[in-house]
Amino acid sequence: MNRIKGTLALITGASAGIGCACAHRLAAEGVHLALWARRDERLRELAAELTATHGVRVATASVDVRDRQAVDAAAGVLLKDGVPDILLNIAGLAAGFAKTQDADPDDWDRMIDTNVKGLLYVTRAILPHMVTRNSGHIVNLGSLAGHQVYPMGAVYNASKFAVKALTDAISMDLLGTRVRVASVDPGHVESEFAVVRFAGDAARAKKVYEGFAPLTPADVADVITYILNQPENVNILDVVMMSTAQ
Repeated sequence: MNRIKGTLALITGASAGIGCACAHRLAAEGVHLALWARRDERLRELAAELTATHGVRVATASVDVRDRQAVDAAAGVLLKDGVPDILLNIAGLAAGFAKTQDADPDDWDRMIDTNVKGLLYVTRAILPHMVTRNSGHIVNLGSLAGHQVYPMGAVYNASKFAVKALTDAISMDLLGTRVRVASVDPGHVESEFAVVRFAGDAARAKKVYEGFAPLTPADVADVITYILNQPENVNILDVVMMSTAQ
């Protein structure tokens, strides 16, 4: 059953990877979209494709979720046309791959500012309006790294443990309302993620996935869509997903 047709979804990190896959998947379900990312040209191309293919309304905005003023400004524009029914906090990244004693603190700032503070900025801009309306559904993109740590990923792990904690705590804050929150925590997903982590070294990124079949962004988008399609009395708080090979 399609319970989300005709709704409006805001997706951050929509220009590539899981965010882009979610845009395609939700548009196919008849969901109207607001797409945020830093790369405006990619967003415009994606919006044109989705509108032509699925006939949904698509608005775009070039937004860096690390910039609270930019988030608030873009949210103000979006909210003039109505409160999103769905918020997908997909924007996130890993930067660097080194032991804590050797890591670059600038990489730490990028991860914490994007994965934690950026998620909070966007949520804070949209959630009060969902609460006032007494309906809405938020899905945060977490990671298996928010459940299991690994070497040379301390701060990325910490940022994704934070996403898990925020999802759980926000769910408690929302008790007594009809607003729902969930997190989806995938393992290896082949996307631009590793390329970003390794500062654009595509060859090194490709080696991460050699010898096994990882998840695809579309796999994650399918699970997110399943969560969104649940009846209002059902809240799927957390899903951990991995490829069969992991």
